[in-house]
Amino acid sequence: MSSYFLSFRVNCSFYFKIGACRHGDRCSRLHNKPTFSQTIALLNIYRNPQNTAQSADGLRAVSDVEMQEHYDEFFEEVFTEMEEKYGEVEEMNVCDNLGDHLVGNVYVKFRREEDAEKAVMDLNNRWFNGQPIHAELSPVTDFREACCRQYEMGECTRGGFCNFMHLKPISRELRRELYGRRRKRGGGHHSRSRSRERRSRSRDRGRGGGGGGRDREKRRSRDRERSGRF
Repeated sequence: MSSYFLSFRVNCSFYFKIGACRHGDRCSRLHNKPTFSQTIALLNIYRNPQNTAQSADGLRAVSDVEMQEHYDEFFEEVFTEMEEKYGEVEEMNVCDNLGDHLVGNVYVKFRREEDAEKAVMDLNNRWFNGQPIHAELSPVTDFREACCRQYEMGECTRGGFCNFMHLKPISRELRRELYGRRRKRGGGHHSRSRSRERRSRSRDRGRGGGGGGRDREKRRSRDRERSGRF
């Protein structure tokens, strides 16, 4: 009876569309994990500081500006690591959902399937922010199908526990820089460092800071070293 049931189980549409399912291994439908794909998933790797940092009165201790800076730094670090070590990245997306099966998931779509396979094999032996990385090939190739359309229009009533992807946007400046690199290859690490410095100076000017901004950069650098990131 059980073998008959197993042989006729249908595929899980949620897993096929978004590479994750809230039922996990308990799902009554099949999760057909791909043996080859352009896309990899880094599970639960991004931690939104606004979801973890609370002040004494229960209000958010991290401002929206600080959160965006933190997120841009995270995104640039991971995107750059993927391209420099494994191959050209066509698209990278980070989930802002709160459900266990999607929270902090990062999806990286490479131009070549061989690069994705190489990345998964290597990343599962590496650590990020003091935690082992769990990487796997993902069935997601069209993020338009995986995304919550209501969220994109600002109308999702399910909030962070929606079963479709709520993709967290990066700043326009960082998007131009990262996705513009392929048109001007050769800048490499030095151009990235210069762009970081430019963004840092721009933020300092906006805050009216000079030396204070440099101190913040030093503190962030020390924090990254202590956290054991890439």
